[in-house]
Amino acid sequence: MRFLVFLVCTGMLFSACTDVTLPLPLPLATEQRIDVGTGWAKTSINATVFRKNSVVTYHDMQFIAYYDKDGNVIVGRRNLRDKNWELKRTQYKGNVSDAHNVISLMADGDGYLHLAWNHHYTSLHYCRSTEPYGLTFTGMLSMTGNREKAITYPEFYRLRNGNLLFIYRDASSGPINIVVNSYDITTKKWSRLQNNLIGGDGGRSPYWQACIDSAGTIHISWVWRENSGVETNHDMCYARSGDGGKTWEKSTGEKYTLPIKVANAEYALHIPQQSDLINQTSMCADDEGHPYIATYFKDPGAIAPQYHIIYKVKDEWEVYNVGFRTKNFNLSGEGTRNIPISRPQIIFSNNTGKKFAAIIFRDEERGDKVSAAVCNDLQYMDWQLVDLTNESVGAWEPTYDTELWKEKGVLNLFIQKVSQGDFDGRTGMSPQKVWVLEWQP
Repeated sequence: MRFLVFLVCTGMLFSACTDVTLPLPLPLATEQRIDVGTGWAKTSINATVFRKNSVVTYHDMQFIAYYDKDGNVIVGRRNLRDKNWELKRTQYKGNVSDAHNVISLMADGDGYLHLAWNHHYTSLHYCRSTEPYGLTFTGMLSMTGNREKAITYPEFYRLRNGNLLFIYRDASSGPINIVVNSYDITTKKWSRLQNNLIGGDGGRSPYWQACIDSAGTIHISWVWRENSGVETNHDMCYARSGDGGKTWEKSTGEKYTLPIKVANAEYALHIPQQSDLINQTSMCADDEGHPYIATYFKDPGAIAPQYHIIYKVKDEWEVYNVGFRTKNFNLSGEGTRNIPISRPQIIFSNNTGKKFAAIIFRDEERGDKVSAAVCNDLQYMDWQLVDLTNESVGAWEPTYDTELWKEKGVLNLFIQKVSQGDFDGRTGMSPQKVWVLEWQP
């Protein structure tokens, strides 16, 4: 099997080919199944990659959220020492026929749950628990009262001081842009950090992924899309913030003038349109703050789209092609699609003194199981494959408990077999079991 390795140096693209034999699959690592309940499965709404988060831990309590068969928002909690979930149906529902309308969940530094759901060019749907660790929620709340009429892709992130970020796409006026709010656990109030962090020109849109590293630096990367067709995705850009989202800079330390646009963005990798480049994937950072972006696209002349890692370790951006796929497909059209592979999640750990990473994915070639490509030392980029389930999970995409992974090095994945029709279509799949896969690589 051949791996294509591309290096981006001083704005030019260079390539090298290396013949590498992919190691035999690893045996299953320590893992267990924790059953939760039953959820809607006629679309992929419960199992899309941009849920931030589907499962989240605060201290020793873990929380989960999903839509049931009737579109009700279900929340649950369990002590990490107990496999039994306490579930509660909230007063809220969502339009589950549209897979964009995901539920995002986060616990702040005082243990209050924050919930956002049912967003696809819609007004803000947001509430929080009435007490720490609680499953009873307030009525719908505003955050800042500004730019809250046309929201899509709501994402929560918890900072080291316990405050929260809320990042979303706003299309309320003119070009689509990225908005950043900040929640203060002392005042229990939201404020606006950025009205327009990343802005489109005309019909162009940024589609992002973000993470917060161990030092508290916020990393964000994104592709541009020229119109509503996924085939117009192109390039991978990057920015970071060391002050909680107030100011932003390039990886070189050069300050950005906001909003970031095509003309002033830092390009981690130039990827042309029509490359089967997917949007909204994942990223992580190592203990030195080096970013690693996981995505998939098709290299020129390649037979199939492959998972790639775009990363910066020293002074240059590099890209590594994991390169195990053989089946081709093409990305084109509008809306949520039925795609034979999932978007990837990437995780990082340095507990052993080596830089461990894993890409979590689902691939039709592997029977649509929950799978992982594992690298025990990023210095050598020696990747091995492992299947974490024996059964198909349909159109599932990976989401996980980011806080539990950061604090304990235990991966808890939200699992549900789901289906998805093209062009935001729904299928006839019956409700499916929701469960958590606990894996300790």
